[in-house]
Amino acid sequence: MKYGESAFDILYLLFAIGSGIVILRRARNRTEKLMGLAALILGCGDAFHLVPRVLNYFSEADFTAALGIGKLVTSITMTVFYVLLYYVWLGYYREKENRGLTACVLGLALVRVILCLFPQNGWMENSSDTAWGIIRNVPFVMLGAVTVYLYRKNRKAEHIFRCVWLLVLLSFLFYIPVAVAAGIVPMLGMLMLPKTICYVLLICVFLKAVSGNGDPGKQIIRGGTAEI
Repeated sequence: MKYGESAFDILYLLFAIGSGIVILRRARNRTEKLMGLAALILGCGDAFHLVPRVLNYFSEADFTAALGIGKLVTSITMTVFYVLLYYVWLGYYREKENRGLTACVLGLALVRVILCLFPQNGWMENSSDTAWGIIRNVPFVMLGAVTVYLYRKNRKAEHIFRCVWLLVLLSFLFYIPVAVAAGIVPMLGMLMLPKTICYVLLICVFLKAVSGNGDPGKQIIRGGTAEI
């Protein structure tokens, strides 16, 4: 178990961080740079939790605080990831920015980060308080719901990003039981595996978008798409 999970975690981190760097190097516009930044933040943020988790399997040292702080960092970087995904949506589909919608996205992200910083979360003890697990994830789930709605609305506009809404939706469906009840039913933690696979597939979408191998009828220009 520990060898398989550790190998998966390491390969995922290498893929996410490496892909982020590749996307940034290939980026031709602001939107593609945001894709690379999102992948890089996703990988680096998860490393704060997954690296101590892997080390905990093979060391007698106490990683309780490191694992808890790693969860805190991951919670914040995941929130930033979805904010970036919103701006990718704006740029890729050349949507006119709605100030109310932007304020909603940023507001939900800010509330989520503030709730994560409350000491009641017990990060230093790596505790799994069910009540705070629900409280801090309410704005995060709402942010995810907004993301699903926006990408689903544009799913027929082009080929590359049409599955993004589904990947985000599935990632939350796998994540919510873990966030709410993993402290009570530890086996629910296994749902993090398919959740991570959803993020791997999201990064693959970013890679495809910057590779120019998408819908031949469209290309990304200056943060948007244009018919050829």
